[in-house]
Amino acid sequence: MRDCEVEKLHSSPAWDEIQRTFFATGDARLVLSGLSAIIEEIAARAYGSSLASANSADLAMLAVGGFGRRELFPYSDVDILILVERETEVASIKEPLAEFVRLIWDAGLRLSHTVRTVAECAEIHEGNIELSISLLDRRWIGGSPDVAAKLEGKLPAFLQRQSRGLSRRLCQLTRARHAKYQGTFYHLEPDVKETPGGLRDVHLIGWLAKLRASNTTPDEALDGPARFLESLRCFLHYQAHRDQNLLSFEAQEAIVQETFQPAREPAAFMREYFRNARAVYNEARRALDLIERSESSLLGQFRDWRSRLSNADFTVSNERVFLRTPAQLESDPALFFRLFEFVARHGIPLAAETERRLDAHREAFTRYCSRRPLWPELRAILALPGAAIALRAMHDTGLIQALFPEWNNIVCLVVPDYYHRYTVDEHTMVTIESLGELAATQEPGKRRFAEILSEIQDVALLRFALLFHDSGKGWNSGNHSLRSAELARQAMQRIQVPADEQSAVLFLIEHHLDLSAVMSARDLDDPATARMLAERIGTIERLKLLAVMSYVDISAVNPGAMTPWRMEQLWQAYRVTHQELVRELETDRIQDVPEHLSHPATFIKGFPVRYLRTHSPAEIEAHIALWELSRPTGAAARIDRWAGVNRATIVARDMPALFAALAGAISSFGMDILKAEAFSNDQGQILDTFVFADPKRTLDLNAEERERFEETLEQVALGKLDVEKLLQGRPMPAQQKSRTIRPSVHFDSDACETATLVEIVAEDRPRLLYDLAATFSAAGCNIDVVLIDTEGRRAIDVFYVASDGRKIAADLQRTVEKRILAVC
Repeated sequence: MRDCEVEKLHSSPAWDEIQRTFFATGDARLVLSGLSAIIEEIAARAYGSSLASANSADLAMLAVGGFGRRELFPYSDVDILILVERETEVASIKEPLAEFVRLIWDAGLRLSHTVRTVAECAEIHEGNIELSISLLDRRWIGGSPDVAAKLEGKLPAFLQRQSRGLSRRLCQLTRARHAKYQGTFYHLEPDVKETPGGLRDVHLIGWLAKLRASNTTPDEALDGPARFLESLRCFLHYQAHRDQNLLSFEAQEAIVQETFQPAREPAAFMREYFRNARAVYNEARRALDLIERSESSLLGQFRDWRSRLSNADFTVSNERVFLRTPAQLESDPALFFRLFEFVARHGIPLAAETERRLDAHREAFTRYCSRRPLWPELRAILALPGAAIALRAMHDTGLIQALFPEWNNIVCLVVPDYYHRYTVDEHTMVTIESLGELAATQEPGKRRFAEILSEIQDVALLRFALLFHDSGKGWNSGNHSLRSAELARQAMQRIQVPADEQSAVLFLIEHHLDLSAVMSARDLDDPATARMLAERIGTIERLKLLAVMSYVDISAVNPGAMTPWRMEQLWQAYRVTHQELVRELETDRIQDVPEHLSHPATFIKGFPVRYLRTHSPAEIEAHIALWELSRPTGAAARIDRWAGVNRATIVARDMPALFAALAGAISSFGMDILKAEAFSNDQGQILDTFVFADPKRTLDLNAEERERFEETLEQVALGKLDVEKLLQGRPMPAQQKSRTIRPSVHFDSDACETATLVEIVAEDRPRLLYDLAATFSAAGCNIDVVLIDTEGRRAIDVFYVASDGRKIAADLQRTVEKRILAVC
């Protein structure tokens, strides 16, 4: 058996020829069929040199799955079923099977094989439903045709009997897969196989048709999208030299520069991707709806009460809305708005068939929207609890562009960003959907914003503002907020929104980034920040609207964007602005210490007044106790849990570069610093606080590590440990292939009365805070407050610094800027 010569497929002339043809033509079908034929030959030779010699067994070799469909991509798994007639024959082929597997792997192929009896193939296996699905795409490629014929004699009847159960299970698996990707194909970096609208959905449509024993061929309209996706997957495989299906930003750049694709920007190419993915996804949803609608179950009987919502225009069946008279859309286009109001009122989505009808009558809707004031009808929809479902239906059917042509430039628009996950239009939809999720939440941290939402009287205006808040991103014209507001103004004038409501919407759009920008780039405890925000926002009512708008805008960036830390920062921005709007600020520095403190409070004399506003009496008592603890040695440190992260508090005598040294010590333990404060009193003592994340849960998993961490901070504060030596033991990670974020430094001497604000934007990396703080110290600058925020790979670091007790002069600013850029 070992005399069989095995040629590595990936170094063969046939492989090279198929690859050259693909990059010349872009035709993936030639790759799929060509590779399938070559690999079938390899499998046949391997079978002949191994399993064919198993005299005591009668075997057949079947190609299943993608191999069975003759859809083998360059680095796909090769799915092969070894079919035996009886269970007793399995043991006798153990050694020949091992040789068969070796020969296939030696050819450079990734084999996915299984051995089954004829009887097993005609049984349901709950833990391996994929076996039955893979057998839908089967073909004999070697061994005994008689054994294969016996399977063919049993399998069709089995599949017919089990078609409903298999279809139902397939639908469940698909819904779970779609949910993994948030039920949308609008991902900036999609998986062309698994993401909704990907190749797996193309396969789904074919499988469900086979299980229905449908003689119809797949919709010809899907042939183009399927070919497009197949071409993408081939390219990704060839580029990565492995089974790679993620269409990353780098791959998007490469595919328009290195292939048969016409010369264009990656964003234009991705729009074509989303158009094709939408066609596949919509057809997959319709196939799922057809199966699920046909299910007659006890649960369905319980749901019959929803049919009572049906009226003369619409009927509700299986939790979907259907049109009673679809042709009425042409003669009475006001039916569109009545339909969307019905959906928004009852929170029931449209049936796939209804969506198809709306799409077919889009021209009638466009004509209707062009000749009348629509604000009363749209306002009624936006004010209802299910408005997000109605707007999603308008988006899925393309009617939102008919209503608002201003949206055309953001549909399927990709703005490459390692922080955002979705296209601009999908992000907009998710913000509006997040409003409904916020209203229903019971999570304590989120409930604070839910309560603010409940106090907003006119949520329709908020939803309209969200609908347009990023519309300006489709135009290359500077500040997208201002451009978005201009587009919203144009739309509102056309649909005749009253002037006072226009003003409210425009304010929200123009200022929708105010709170999020401040929470990541300003000291929220500085009175100047609160004054600035209060000046911009003006009223408590507008503040509430902006707070909720900021919450859903951040939440819709990606599923993990609204971290507990970011939520706390947004709440702080809301709180300090709210306080500023209802009362005046106190004096700048603490002169008279509070009388209610149980300890002598001379330690806090000279701290900024904001210290008293932002720390509870218990926290102040703890700081004074830590100061008492530091007196014998000169330094004391404590680490505790705070707001879902960790907090290190250090009291010590001040000395040059102390803040930078403490930041470096924290980085040496592998921690990610989120925020830092640095206070000093009249006696030359400091209170430094660092809030940090522990990505590897070092402190949670090792109780003794917390004590060692505190001791290290104390030794650094006393000048007994060299921070550079600590950092030498922490290796720097591998650098990214491309650095996409250009560092920048901005000085603002008006943001604070006693210090200069320095905002630094740079590519994030370990020990960045230490290097920046050390740079300031080396330039003779004292650091008062540092704020850190990270969005993907971008770090936004803000320092409040002074020199000799004053704001830093222009010549020193130039020197510091040059050094900081060198560090970044």
